[in-house]
Amino acid sequence: MSASKRAVVLLSGGLDSAVALADALHNGYECGALAVRYGQRHAAELKAARRVAHSLGVPFKVVRIDLRAVGGSALTDRIDVPKGRSPRDMERGIPVTYVPARNTIFLALALGYAETIGAADIFIGVNALDYSGYPDCRPEYIAAFEAAANLAVKAAVEGRARFQIHAPLIDMTKAEIVRRGLELKVDLSLTHSCYDPDADGFACGRCDACLLRKKGFAEAGAPDPTQYAERE
Repeated sequence: MSASKRAVVLLSGGLDSAVALADALHNGYECGALAVRYGQRHAAELKAARRVAHSLGVPFKVVRIDLRAVGGSALTDRIDVPKGRSPRDMERGIPVTYVPARNTIFLALALGYAETIGAADIFIGVNALDYSGYPDCRPEYIAAFEAAANLAVKAAVEGRARFQIHAPLIDMTKAEIVRRGLELKVDLSLTHSCYDPDADGFACGRCDACLLRKKGFAEAGAPDPTQYAERE
């Protein structure tokens, strides 16, 4: 396959990134999956990412950094993960689960990896509808990063590549993402969304990520295969 059809896909192990990977494969890209161990309290997602990559037959790489040194987030610091918030609460402001500059860091890592392997396309599973209000999930941010990428790397400056950041789920609801995943035959039981799983890796069922996941499956009319710590 030509380098023009080679892509790096940021794979967190969650529902959205798994469907983004499947979408890239469906559209004919030769993919490499990139996950980041950044000191997140929900590191169970990395096991899920490996499972998803293996199930889809995609090479898998993990980059390790430590954003706990930066702090400022319930996912990396000693801050409680919000639980049981209503949809209206989730729409108000930016929650403490926001990790400062996370997507900027992830995309920069993916950009470096893409240039190294001769890829010009990067896929990320961000979503700007059913999400928790993160500023680095918005279309204008993705467009701005793409513009910066093409000013920042040797391959672009020398005219050998034009980098594109693909966010195929950005204007989908969570229900639409579930349906798209099922259409692409992704094993959604392999994915993990919870911000605060228990010691055995079971999802809490009450954090924003769990509630949005439940909402997506319910509205899609599909059974949620997630194993929750709190049975309902």
